[in-house]
Amino acid sequence: MAQIVAGVGVPHTPAFPANVDVGDKTDETSRYFQNVADQLAEEQPDVLVMFDSDHLNTFFLDNMPMISIGVAPRTAGPNDGTPGLGDVDLLVPEALGVHVRGSCVDSRFDVSLTQEFTVDHSILVPLHYLTPQHDIPVLPIFVNGLVPPLPAADRCLDLGRAVGAAIRDWPDDLRVAIVASGSFSLDVGGPHIRPDQIFGVPAEDWVVEVSEHLTSGDVERLVARATPPRIATAGNVGGELLNWIAMLGAIGTPQPASLDLQTHLGHGYGFWKVAP
Repeated sequence: MAQIVAGVGVPHTPAFPANVDVGDKTDETSRYFQNVADQLAEEQPDVLVMFDSDHLNTFFLDNMPMISIGVAPRTAGPNDGTPGLGDVDLLVPEALGVHVRGSCVDSRFDVSLTQEFTVDHSILVPLHYLTPQHDIPVLPIFVNGLVPPLPAADRCLDLGRAVGAAIRDWPDDLRVAIVASGSFSLDVGGPHIRPDQIFGVPAEDWVVEVSEHLTSGDVERLVARATPPRIATAGNVGGELLNWIAMLGAIGTPQPASLDLQTHLGHGYGFWKVAP
């Protein structure tokens, strides 16, 4: 039987690969990523299942699924020309993806399927720091966190639980880590950008509140507070928090082993160790 061994939550700022070297102990961002990467390596995952919000690169407004699973033998990227990232080829656990999708549909989630897709920085930036050799297959689960209306936080929690149950029901021995990609508060190219920048963090207080709920393990309180109006005030990509909520639902482990914050950037770097 497959088992979930870890949960991870990290940001995916596209400027990081060009400006932050992997393993640079003098750089805060690199240290935070490395702390998570070291803990992840200890769990020796065979597969990563990543909850992610595509940035209108894999999907667009004419075809924007609320939830979609990428099912193919492999994928590639970046499809958005992320600075500092070369061409990457990724293995995808196709059979597991088919199983997870079917199980989620049985759990009354209308999950769409994409079989011809590439991926952008929101998947590849985390992998650049967590698994730089790109030697672990990745199953992407795309959650619409950018284009309103967004899925409700409680539905994302239940989605995560459905995904977690599907993974644990997989008959083969497999060690699986669940990864959430995204920020808590961030506005890119919107009305809250900082002077001479393309981004802003309109709700640092929300970043702190989210971290308090994560640290205490009060997932239900976090879900209750993550209303559409509150997420909207956190910036035009504030919906990426939904990926973290789905991850928490999948792992079923409330309190993190570690959680580092970059409040001024709207980011968190968390690791959850999941008991057998």
